[in-house]
Amino acid sequence: MIDTKDHGDMKTCVYIDGANLHKGIASLGWRLDYPRFRSWIRQKYEIETVKLFIGIMPDKAHLYTFLQRAGYQLVFKEVLYTSDGHAKGNCDADLVLQATRDYFEQGIQKAILVSSDGDYAPLIKFWQEKGVDCTIMSPAIIKKCSWLLRKTNAPLVALQDVKEKIQKAV
Repeated sequence: MIDTKDHGDMKTCVYIDGANLHKGIASLGWRLDYPRFRSWIRQKYEIETVKLFIGIMPDKAHLYTFLQRAGYQLVFKEVLYTSDGHAKGNCDADLVLQATRDYFEQGIQKAILVSSDGDYAPLIKFWQEKGVDCTIMSPAIIKKCSWLLRKTNAPLVALQDVKEKIQKAV
């Protein structure tokens, strides 16, 4: 069994649902500066690792390189296409599985979830039961963040509230 007690070197990881982050910020009418966002997370939360879960599409190679250079560890999901041609790369299960593995294999003691999706409420509850210090960062305004996430009572940060620190310059 992994010893997850804090021995002075807290293991911290940020898990980002890439599609939820992108769509959530876009719905607020502004653009996220990904390098600034990564830097802000590093400074504010003293993170070790930021994992961004994202669908992989051949025509987006430049985006993946940009994100990796900005310090994100990309976790790719194969994209499927709907009958009307829209890409779908739902990363929810992959993110939950990776977060659970990281807890058991890496001894994660502090975790930040970047998403407004209620499907992640069981993951937040799991972390809470295991004593993991967890925070939710919502790309949506608080009232649009899933009630399932809000009712976990985990600390909740609305990215709209820190917009001036992470917004892409116009």
